[in-house]
Amino acid sequence: MTAMTAPSPVLQPDKEGAGKRALVTGLRGFTGHYVAQELAAAGYRVFGTASAAETSGSDIFNVDLCDRAALAAVVEQVQPDVVVHLAAISFVAHADIEQIYRVNVVGTRNLLEALAAQRHRPSAVLLASSANIYGNAGGVLDELVAPAPANDYAVSKLSMEYMARLWADKLPLITVRPFNYTGVGQGENFLLPKIVSHFRRAESVIELGNLAVARDFNDVRNVAASYRRLLQLSPAGQAFNVCTGHAHTLGDVIDMMGAIAGYRIEVRVNPAFVRANDVLTLVGNNAKLNSAIGALEPIALLDTLRWMYAA
Repeated sequence: MTAMTAPSPVLQPDKEGAGKRALVTGLRGFTGHYVAQELAAAGYRVFGTASAAETSGSDIFNVDLCDRAALAAVVEQVQPDVVVHLAAISFVAHADIEQIYRVNVVGTRNLLEALAAQRHRPSAVLLASSANIYGNAGGVLDELVAPAPANDYAVSKLSMEYMARLWADKLPLITVRPFNYTGVGQGENFLLPKIVSHFRRAESVIELGNLAVARDFNDVRNVAASYRRLLQLSPAGQAFNVCTGHAHTLGDVIDMMGAIAGYRIEVRVNPAFVRANDVLTLVGNNAKLNSAIGALEPIALLDTLRWMYAA
């Protein structure tokens, strides 16, 4: 476990995070980058955990969430006022199934245990679950829909939610269930960055999986803003869908990218990319989130794709 420490920021009393410490697990991941920016802009001093391969910069600790003692030492040193737990195996098709459960469930438990043991109680602990817990439920999904996970990743996230209830009387827990989201910096093993990169390289053909899937695609910048607002308000003991409420098919995305890039690409279905238990349609109801934090200015998917294409 190592860390580099930067000087404390100049306090700006008009900002919500002035004088407060935020701990973001998975800080060097795709989402962590934007959450850290959002929190820093709100005045927080941001600390983070990352794997050794990811780490660079200040106030970042090399720690494995499955190393219970090392993680507890980080929490003891940081004494966070708010926590955003993002570190996870987040790729649905990740090959190491045991690692999915170990990191997503046991790693989260280690974090909650360490936080509950501290003399300084955080005002909010946000846990990133996933809309994948709803499985193939049809229609527009709100938080009352019964979970029906259809893959190991989704099962691990639902298991994390159930496990976290053991700490609900000790910590102010907020659970978020983000639907699909994307942006600059997301890996090309995810669907939209793969599509954007093909158009950026002016490829003539792209191989995709199930073309029937439709997703509620959000912009990572809006996701980060939602998380910050939830930390500020701390509606403990609740779960929130983080989504736009609108779905786009892969055909929609291909058409948008064709308009941005100025040409049409040939789409071929590769059976190797078709998952046997793929969730066909995943669309969220964001009414509960908007009621809690207020509506955010929407970012159209076309604008998100333009941002990614130009990056």
